[in-house]
Amino acid sequence: MASTASAATIGPMRWPGRGARTTEAPPGVSGTARLSRSGAGSAGPAYLRRLGPGDVAVIDQVDLDRATATALLDAGVVGVVNAAPSISGRYPNLGPEILVEAGVVLVDDCGTGVFSELADGATVRLHDGAVHVADREVLRGFAQDRDTVADLLDEARGGMSAQLEAFSANTSEFLGRERALLVDGLGVPAVATAMREKHVVVVAGGAEALAELRSIAGYLREHKPVLVGVGEGAVTLRDAGHTPAVVLGTVAELDPRLARRATDVVVPADSDGHIAGLARLQDLGVDPAPFASSANPEDMALLLAHAHGASLVVAVGFDASLGGFLDRGRSGSIPSTFLTRLRLGTTLVDAPAVAALHRTRGSATVLALLLASVLAAAVVAAVALGAGPSLLVLLETWGRAIGSWAADVFRSVVG
Repeated sequence: MASTASAATIGPMRWPGRGARTTEAPPGVSGTARLSRSGAGSAGPAYLRRLGPGDVAVIDQVDLDRATATALLDAGVVGVVNAAPSISGRYPNLGPEILVEAGVVLVDDCGTGVFSELADGATVRLHDGAVHVADREVLRGFAQDRDTVADLLDEARGGMSAQLEAFSANTSEFLGRERALLVDGLGVPAVATAMREKHVVVVAGGAEALAELRSIAGYLREHKPVLVGVGEGAVTLRDAGHTPAVVLGTVAELDPRLARRATDVVVPADSDGHIAGLARLQDLGVDPAPFASSANPEDMALLLAHAHGASLVVAVGFDASLGGFLDRGRSGSIPSTFLTRLRLGTTLVDAPAVAALHRTRGSATVLALLLASVLAAAVVAAVALGAGPSLLVLLETWGRAIGSWAADVFRSVVG
């Protein structure tokens, strides 16, 4: 009986872990929301520097361009919420394709209400075009993926003709507004940095700027050009181990430490010479020169070098392709770029061309040295083996022929 009572008090055996509830992670991608400002210029350099791995970028940018998309990838964002359409159909902009190909979740065309519905620093979850905070859906946009982006780009390519027609009209307007600058060079500020009859390298904040700068390292060592950093391009120069002599950009773009170290600081200004945020720079001990123009800062830098007599201007971080030409993120910048390149003409060359020519030149030099070393080794061997004068005469003839050929090759490559 005792054993029976004892058995009655024993409940059913419970295995470890049996009956425990497991909570599945909700679908989608979660991250920390980082809000930019609403309107044009939403994803500017100052905002991009705030982003970090695991963040969700909340922006308001029509026709997301390649440079911005690349900067978002470099920052390590896991998602992008755009209040505006990332592809409007005006032209086939490259930014959305870059993001979705890299696996970044893109929630598109959410409306400007995103800036009132979300708080900076809040944890958000993106799933199937919806933006969730905790368990609540706060807004909904359009979930872009590879297929939808490809379809929109195909449609946008059909609209390029209309975009080019608009470009023609915008170019005429820009030329009328900036004729004195483009034709006569009027309005270009004076700088202390000497550029006349010198090579000038202008570095913009493009996605490939650092790689392009490193590709012309040999050219930089040999020619020691004047270095001009535009906006983030000045930081790129610093990261590559260089100090720009001239920095040019808006007050928000300029790095204060680089501005203080530069010989000249040039800032875009309104037509009356007013500089937005001038007091901030002056408080840092920087007295910039105003450049009153509606051109892009990058184009201002090219025109600055040209007006001050540069014999050659090398553009680093500039995309000279048709796709990059249209994919500027600012439709009004296209006439500026087009007319500036026309103004500089043969004085302007892009960094990839300089890198290719310098590599070819180096290869020709190495080949000539290699042939000379082989010839020298042959002469030494002939002497050591006691060869007769006839062999030495033959080697001398060969050497002259090879040397003449190598010189011709070198001259044809270098010009």
